[in-house]
Amino acid sequence: MIAATDRTPLTREFFDRPVLDVAPDLLGRTLVRTTPDGPIELRLTEVEAYDGPNDPGSHACRGRTPRNDVMFGPPGHVYVYFTYGMWFCMNLVCGPEGMPCGVLLRAGEVTEGAELARKRRLSARNDKELAKGPARLATALDVDRTLDGTDACAPEGAPLTLLTGTPVHSDQVRNGPRTGVAGDGGVHPWRFWIDNDPTVSPYRAHTPRRPRT
Repeated sequence: MIAATDRTPLTREFFDRPVLDVAPDLLGRTLVRTTPDGPIELRLTEVEAYDGPNDPGSHACRGRTPRNDVMFGPPGHVYVYFTYGMWFCMNLVCGPEGMPCGVLLRAGEVTEGAELARKRRLSARNDKELAKGPARLATALDVDRTLDGTDACAPEGAPLTLLTGTPVHSDQVRNGPRTGVAGDGGVHPWRFWIDNDPTVSPYRAHTPRRPRT
């Protein structure tokens, strides 16, 4: 386990950059989720970048809606969406206000509060699986739509905080196609992960849904 050596919260300026710069720079950072039962800390090991109106895979490519409204706001805030009628996923808004870019948090290593995460992730076979995938990550951290719009640049003790942690050296970062993205957006190599980290989720290409018969 790699300890988070720097507990300084990331600044608004960190997120106010092009999404393809922010995404790989999030690897190794520490996400702190403060719950009524105590804190859970996560070392980020896998993320995906979504480049707003320039990206067919982005929720914001067709404009502003009540669902994606947070993406058009200030950087450093949390965008949470509900998917497949059962799961939540968590993103961090990047770039200047009005330019709806974001980074999907795909996986991480729970470094503190694993006992709390286990209570929410009863199907995990071991601690490496607690946050191995975006829905699992959100479930382990007790993240749902009530946290949509939360400021992740807040000090520790807030519902969600991103700390400097231990940034990953560039030679440890790998990138490739995003998981499950269809069409033109499926070709972008905008998934970033820490090489050989056991908490990184497996890549899966998009599989079209079969029509009901």
